[in-house]
Amino acid sequence: MINKNSPIPIYYQLAEHIKQLIEKGDLSPGDSLPAEREYAEQYQISRMTVRQAFTQLVNAGYLSRRQGKGTFVAERKLEQPLQGLTSFTEDMKARGLEPGNEFIHFQIIPATSQISQHLCIQEDEPVYEIKRIRLADNVPMALETNYISANLIGGLTETIVNQSLYGYIEEKLGYQIEEATQIIESTIASPIEAKYLKIKTGAPIMSILRNTFLKDGTPFEFVISAYRADRYTFKIHMKR
Repeated sequence: MINKNSPIPIYYQLAEHIKQLIEKGDLSPGDSLPAEREYAEQYQISRMTVRQAFTQLVNAGYLSRRQGKGTFVAERKLEQPLQGLTSFTEDMKARGLEPGNEFIHFQIIPATSQISQHLCIQEDEPVYEIKRIRLADNVPMALETNYISANLIGGLTETIVNQSLYGYIEEKLGYQIEEATQIIESTIASPIEAKYLKIKTGAPIMSILRNTFLKDGTPFEFVISAYRADRYTFKIHMKR
């Protein structure tokens, strides 16, 4: 397992061994790893080498360090491909996870200047403001606020949104959702975001602004989201 005669660095060999244990399920999310000293004694290597292996796995998202408690197997991140337009509900179901929502509020408000620009409507026109926590197997993944033109998309209720907003728009109203644009930025959680996402204030999050359009080019949705960076990652496939 650890070959000291190999040209491959020992810290890398140890990191790969631990990673394989995690990927095979021999180590599960939340499991505590032995102390650096124990690994060093078991494999007759330096604690610095063990620390390098741990750091590599922390940076790769396989392990997490907890101050004063030790090193643990991290919760695996959900991977979201950036090709194709799907809803959060569709994404979670495709991964075999149970999607859920915790509504903070569901109301109709007059469109602000920012909202009206994104939805191409007049200021003060009615829009749904839907603020909710998006869950996967009851774990908070994102804090999301949707703004939807009430004149264009009528009849929304919490029940409809909870089941599938996009399904309602396409199957019940007969619209075809065509495309979306997203802006993704890394930032840190505000106290409010931290409260709802059950993370620490200042923890890393991904801030996402999205505009979604119907087939005729009409924008029907403007979304502001804060995703947990420790539980969610985005993936894009590119060809030259």
